[in-house]
Amino acid sequence: MTTKMSFTAAGDMLVQRRLPGSYPGFEEVAAQIQKGDFRFFNLEATLHDYETYGSQYNGGSYLCAPPEVLDDARRFGFNITSFANNHTLDFSYGGVEKTLHHLRKADFPNAGVGMNLEQASAPAYLDCESGRAALIAVTSSFNPAAMAGAASHSIMGRPGVNGLRHNRTFYLDQESAESIKKIAALTNIYAQREVTRAEGYLPPLPDNVIEFDTLHFEVGESIGRKTSVHPGDMARVERAIYDASLQADYIVISFHGHEMKADIKREGAEFLEEFARRCIDCGAHAVVGHGPHVIRALEIYKGCPIFYSLGDFVLQNENTRRQPAEYFEQYGLPSDATMHDLFKARGAGFTRGLQTKREAFETFVPQWVMEDGKVKSIDLLALELGFGLPRSRSGWPAPAKDSSILEQL
Repeated sequence: MTTKMSFTAAGDMLVQRRLPGSYPGFEEVAAQIQKGDFRFFNLEATLHDYETYGSQYNGGSYLCAPPEVLDDARRFGFNITSFANNHTLDFSYGGVEKTLHHLRKADFPNAGVGMNLEQASAPAYLDCESGRAALIAVTSSFNPAAMAGAASHSIMGRPGVNGLRHNRTFYLDQESAESIKKIAALTNIYAQREVTRAEGYLPPLPDNVIEFDTLHFEVGESIGRKTSVHPGDMARVERAIYDASLQADYIVISFHGHEMKADIKREGAEFLEEFARRCIDCGAHAVVGHGPHVIRALEIYKGCPIFYSLGDFVLQNENTRRQPAEYFEQYGLPSDATMHDLFKARGAGFTRGLQTKREAFETFVPQWVMEDGKVKSIDLLALELGFGLPRSRSGWPAPAKDSSILEQL
């Protein structure tokens, strides 16, 4: 491979309002993005004018932005995207269809979401003067009902995300295991499952495995937790990489993943590292992560960059205009309460939540050059999103005052 291409990427664009023409720092941010031939961002919102109903579940709140925000994304310089994340189905299948429609209308190639699993898992392609690049996108943070479904010979597929599931195994020593067994016996937490298992409709458990509701524990000498990528989902991504390798000079993987090690947000769960490295092993050239609302490590693996999280590029989660009745009721409010009342209740009087976390307002945009299949250079621009500013002005990216944000890498 002799093709040389330049790439830029941004994390989550959790956008809820229009770009105000310009603002201090906009030109510098746009200039960094426009250094790339391939210029990616993750769209963390659905696009419509509330013509559809909300789902029974949401990704933390119900996110809907005016379709015209795609014009603002163009002004920054972006030319390819994904909206595979925990908010994809905030407004059910209608929201998915509307968002796909507006992306097509705006001529934004996108990956990770489709009207069935085949479409959701397919690569999106971007043709540039310097070459052709493919984008494959997944999300590991999603409600199980948001997973796209494959078509059968007689039933059409189901709209949704290209989901990346994972397996969790919890390890206990014998003493702790006996405590779990005692709690399960006292509460009958899996009594019905045991009856079903005794009737032969569930396979027997290995001798060293304990079931506690939907959790599985293995009894041994150590205590802890381990996660591993779902083999079927990994195989589907590997197949897409193989398919894209025929047509694209370079392949970029996008993953949206909130999952963390223990309670440390800056450290992703083990399966995310496993996934990213296996993508490179299979032929991808870069992996771009986002989702946890903080930045995570940068790794150069076999000559290819892995950005485990770019954080938030735009953060306007308290600028939403409407929410379904259930969301008000979730916080003990009547459905005709104001949005001010809702966010005040959710944030315990505005004392908790993302708006109170400086690290959620710190990010960076990388620009990297690939040549002969390997990264040749990386340039990082540290950004701040206006922490502490009024909600009418905060959330837009501007160059940071210094490079201390990058020291977190």
